[in-house]
Amino acid sequence: MPGKATRGRRATMAEIAAAAGVSVPTVSKVVNGRPDVAPATRHTIEELLRTHGYRPPRGRQNSNVGLIDLVFVDLGSPWAMEILAGVEEVAYRAGSAVVVSAVHGRHRTRPDERWLQNLAARRSDGVLLVLSELSPGQQARLEELDVPVVIVDPAGTPAPGIPAVGATNWAGGLAATEHLLGLGHRRVAVIGGPTDVLCSRARVDGYRAAMGAAGVSVPPGYVRFGDFLSPTGYRETMALLDLPEPPTAIFVCADQMALGAYEALYERGMRVPDDMSIVGFDDLDEARWAVPPLTTVRQPLTEMAGMATRMLFSLISGEELDTTRVELATPLVVRASTARHAS
Repeated sequence: MPGKATRGRRATMAEIAAAAGVSVPTVSKVVNGRPDVAPATRHTIEELLRTHGYRPPRGRQNSNVGLIDLVFVDLGSPWAMEILAGVEEVAYRAGSAVVVSAVHGRHRTRPDERWLQNLAARRSDGVLLVLSELSPGQQARLEELDVPVVIVDPAGTPAPGIPAVGATNWAGGLAATEHLLGLGHRRVAVIGGPTDVLCSRARVDGYRAAMGAAGVSVPPGYVRFGDFLSPTGYRETMALLDLPEPPTAIFVCADQMALGAYEALYERGMRVPDDMSIVGFDDLDEARWAVPPLTTVRQPLTEMAGMATRMLFSLISGEELDTTRVELATPLVVRASTARHAS
């Protein structure tokens, strides 16, 4: 027997789902006429919808508004501009506009409640979250509004049912470290990004795996963490140089931090790669024009953004996705910032 939804007012999709003992996405499929629901489940949901007079939220019953939301943790980086370029290209071809915003509030990777209120008011067709995540309450509210979500480079493990597009961060970290080990370096340090961001942890884990496989120990102080931005690359490189036995090579888990590492080394009168080999991660345009050009792991940011946007438009159109988890390859791009260690 299905449970009881709230009476005396229009029921929400979440209440219908709770009464039927199913998920909100299952109710959404029935509301939108999707065929992939078991007949008995469909019958139960349809009865509850009729009994409680459910109506879809205003503005989403007949047509889409031609608007999607794109939410960043940080808008001021070249990394963000590459993501935006990939989203905008696909959205333009689909005839949709893009509303761009940044995360505000106490939680560094989670949009605040005002953003959710604004999104509901403008009735966006879908949401792309970049290096962000949703609280359970925010996810439930978006499901009630029937607003699909796709995450690009998720900050944490996405909740079941939320599609995500990322990169092979662990493999990229492994390749970067193996490259330095292959050049004869044994004192190899790493500067990761934020510890609460999934891709950052995966890159550092790749580093640890390569060091372990080579039988090379990681000295105390060789694993540092920043925030993907240049100042922390500078700060953590200075800390590494002040160690009793500094490294001869550093895997820096973001190109912007790697440029900060360059600055620290030049301040200390050290040359790249003669005195220190550096590998970055991202392959931003700046990596090619650095002096010397930066060896880095290419993260296909524009392609990731384009794929996520296409997935979002498929969901907006009511289509089933072939997969909800996609990881694109991260090849190593060797330039002039790494050299064989003179032993």
